[in-house]
Amino acid sequence: MRYERSYSVEKTLAKDNRYKKLSGVCAGIAKYYGLPRLGVRIATIIALITFPVAVGVAYIVAAVLMPSSK
Repeated sequence: MRYERSYSVEKTLAKDNRYKKLSGVCAGIAKYYGLPRLGVRIATIIALITFPVAVGVAYIVAAVLMPSSK
């Protein structure tokens, strides 16, 4: 017996090149989760002020590893 999954919507986490400010990471995360881009950017800035090293490294890693949207 073979079972194949079929999904009507394929969501992939990718950088958003259309609405990018720096590298498109925040816009891509906002698009993936259906959140406002401005809210994600503000949350990232607040997190960057609170935990600068951890968030800075995470942002750089995400910018390098996340694929660009088509």
